Amino acid sequence: MGTGGARVVFDRWEGRYSSAMSAVRSSAVRDLFAAADRPDVISLSGGMPDVRRVPREAVQRAVRDAMRHDGAAALQYGSSEGSVALRGTVADLMAESGARLDEDDIVLTAGAQQALDLLARVFLDPGDVIITEGPTYVGALQAFSAYRPRVECIPLDEHGMRTEVLEETLRRLGPRGAKFIYTIPNFQNPAGVTLSASRRRRLLELAHEFDIPVIEDDPYGRLRYEGGHILPLRALDPDVIYLGTFSKVFAPGLRVGWLAAPRPIRSKVLLAKQAADLCGSSFAHAVIERYMTGTSWRRVLVDLQSAYRERRDAMFAALAEHFPGDVAWTRPEGGFFVWVTLPAHMDTKPLLAEAVEHGVTFVPGSDFFPDGRGSNCLRIAFCYESPEKIAEGITRLAEVLEDKLGLYRSFVAAGVMPASAGSGGGLA
Repeated sequence: MGTGGARVVFDRWEGRYSSAMSAVRSSAVRDLFAAADRPDVISLSGGMPDVRRVPREAVQRAVRDAMRHDGAAALQYGSSEGSVALRGTVADLMAESGARLDEDDIVLTAGAQQALDLLARVFLDPGDVIITEGPTYVGALQAFSAYRPRVECIPLDEHGMRTEVLEETLRRLGPRGAKFIYTIPNFQNPAGVTLSASRRRRLLELAHEFDIPVIEDDPYGRLRYEGGHILPLRALDPDVIYLGTFSKVFAPGLRVGWLAAPRPIRSKVLLAKQAADLCGSSFAHAVIERYMTGTSWRRVLVDLQSAYRERRDAMFAALAEHFPGDVAWTRPEGGFFVWVTLPAHMDTKPLLAEAVEHGVTFVPGSDFFPDGRGSNCLRIAFCYESPEKIAEGITRLAEVLEDKLGLYRSFVAAGVMPASAGSGGGLA
């Protein structure tokens, strides 16, 4: 007879799992998908591209052309590197951003997420040190966690990773003290900030001084809504490991991204990839190649940029109108996300259930750190919902926050410090 509560399942295989699985963390964003699917809930949590704006006829034409021109090859196993034609197209796209490489520098992956896992396999042993921004992409933390590294987080400000703190960290760790530096320099996830040109140069100088690889994750580079183009790290240094994806400019459901790396690293990645999946989807590669060469995809991208800019501006306006003066947020020039910082002793994780009851979701800030920092912060996304729903979602979220902030202010006025403490999550 049901009790009405969550079903408890006894796992009789508990003692047989690897110790590495105990370190793997759940994706906070994926855990919110069930709540976000409710029709009464406005999702400000997931960074989902608005694929509704991708013309169906363009996709259908790409599929037809793939079968007409590639035929049985599109349904067959392929090479571990991926389609030669699509890797050539990737090289052309990279050249447009200023990074010169050829198809033999590139490995196609199952989204950039697989590239993160492959790089972790190649580089990490348990206990190794890696360097990331703090906060950083929750999916990267999840990919790295299975290999049980120690993560050193470098704080951000409005100009991106603070390279003076990076330098202090590298000198403290000593020569070869960290396996790699992982960074999202353009419209960082979750903070939305962009690494300045001068800091990009300084980061690379430090990487050379300490002989440490740099992984540049750039899913949002083509989603700029204001300001000028800044050269990617890969354009400044051919030793940079670059991760890209078609998920934000076409279709995340096809699960195709790429990794560009120096040849010795690329050869190791290929070995890891062969063990993981033998090869990618020849069909998906063929469809994307035909979409990128046989349709007006750039017009679609311009339409997406315009829609995202409108939604971002709607979020800015709603935040300014409804959020209290002691709450701060970033102002990204592109990408999908805004990072919100509450007073230091607030904790956003317990607020999530209440927010869902009010019909809105966000991602608590502590999920973007490996050690629980950032509890006074949260990430909100403007990429998927309409401007009207974004405004309503911010209104609902403001109501939830105002109740807790009012209680917080009353404690402060009485000279009593609340028990919960958000540690170091805001941008410096």
